[in-house]
Amino acid sequence: MKTALVTGANTGIGLVTARELARSGYRVLLACRSPERAAPALAEVKRAGTAELVLLDLGHLDAVRATAEEVLGRERAIHVIVNNAGLAGTRGQTPDGFELAFGVNHLGPYLLTRLLLPTLERAAREGTPARIVHVASRAHVRVQSFDFGALRQRTRSRTGFGEYGVSKLANVLFARELAARLEARDGLPPRVTSNALHPGVIASDIWRSIPWPIRPLVTRRMKTVEEGAATSLKLARDPSLDAVTGTYFGDDGVAREPSRLARDAALARELWEQSAAWCGLPDAIPASASAD
Repeated sequence: MKTALVTGANTGIGLVTARELARSGYRVLLACRSPERAAPALAEVKRAGTAELVLLDLGHLDAVRATAEEVLGRERAIHVIVNNAGLAGTRGQTPDGFELAFGVNHLGPYLLTRLLLPTLERAAREGTPARIVHVASRAHVRVQSFDFGALRQRTRSRTGFGEYGVSKLANVLFARELAARLEARDGLPPRVTSNALHPGVIASDIWRSIPWPIRPLVTRRMKTVEEGAATSLKLARDPSLDAVTGTYFGDDGVAREPSRLARDAALARELWEQSAAWCGLPDAIPASASAD
């Protein structure tokens, strides 16, 4: 049985993604921050298949390391990671001193993915390529510049949407740079693929910080969570994508060209290097062992 880990699986498109992967025969790890809030989701996914809960707080790097250590200790191989969890329209700063959206939407997933990479590589050596799916957003196209200094400050804008766009640009840059580094290290075909997607504008719990009188107006024309999970599920399990990596997909499941900044190789490299330094990781991805 293949294993998939889905972050933010307690609600929204994360819950639908986890449920449908379980229904497809995956053993699903629901990576969520609150056991109380995750309990109903876990029960729902268990009705569809096999599921377990993993506690994960992406806003605190020490908590991410603790979760990764737990997963590495109990999971021999993971076939799919869906970096789905995120927040929008929220202002603040993480305990580690990063702008809130950047810390939760990019830096936490960056650290988790890199720490769990050995489990994906092990799965890939035993069968078809393993997959990393990054849930980004078309909001990344509105970003005109990338200010690294602002990433170490509290959210500047009143709405937090500008910072959200930056964090989603970081998702696309990370997906592409990770794919490029794995290809350069391992050659073709890729053992572990890394792709990003825009799920559509979804009426989900990600908008929970918007005040109630405004929230229905903001979300009334949005796609359903079931519609929003479709591209995540395609990237996670479609056999035609076994060798596709470093690609950005639209909410129709079709490969798209991301923004100019998202295609900037120098920016992707700089973001990778800064993220590695902030997370206390080596810049290079360690060589994949040929055998356990």
